[in-house]
Amino acid sequence: MRAPTVTGKVMAILGAFLPGDVRLTLTEICRRAELPPATGHRLVRELVEGGFVERLPDGSYRVGMLLWQIGAQAAEPRELRELALPYMEDLYVATRANVQLAVLRDDRALYVERLRGLTSVPVVSRVAGELPLHATGVGKVLLAFADAETVERVLARELTPHAPNTVVDPARLRGELEEVRRTGIARTDEEMSVGTRSVAVPVRGAGGRVVAALSLVTWRHTADSRRLAPAVLSAAAALSRDLAAAPG
Repeated sequence: MRAPTVTGKVMAILGAFLPGDVRLTLTEICRRAELPPATGHRLVRELVEGGFVERLPDGSYRVGMLLWQIGAQAAEPRELRELALPYMEDLYVATRANVQLAVLRDDRALYVERLRGLTSVPVVSRVAGELPLHATGVGKVLLAFADAETVERVLARELTPHAPNTVVDPARLRGELEEVRRTGIARTDEEMSVGTRSVAVPVRGAGGRVVAALSLVTWRHTADSRRLAPAVLSAAAALSRDLAAAPG
């Protein structure tokens, strides 16, 4: 077996952050990258010096600003974010709730933009972070309109509970996905986080293909999803028209 190159080791270190962890210790980085501590420490130090990784006061590490700036240049998410932001801002002003935009990546919901304020309900999502499809509103939308192979692959796995009402029964989830396809709306109550409620709808591109999901996440005890749904549907419809008309 050929020994990994320096480039391969660096990619393994950066890849350690991909599951969505905001902070990792050096030990966790080395374990995930399968590197000896001495090698990991040396390469992480060089990545910190280059601005690709940031060392925090508590000694843990997170992705650096330079790497974030490079990643933000990815063409498809950037164009989607630029078109979506005006509609997301309008939704936030109207609701003061979390407004989230996600796409399907590697059988997970990848969050490409999120707007929130001081009074918004705390959520676990973050820009460039990933969350499971079965436990989030945007995830259920993305899964409902994914190809059959993706749906079956996700349903065949063990569905992990994350909050009191996470749906972990494949048959029940399959029924929910059918309802999302019929109504164009996914609703969740305390499935990813305690105390939260979400309403999510599809965003369509050229040819009507679902390319993203837009959602509001609010406090469960104060929000009526039936009243929030029209606002999210209207924003998604306007964004979909923009995407369909965009060149290329």
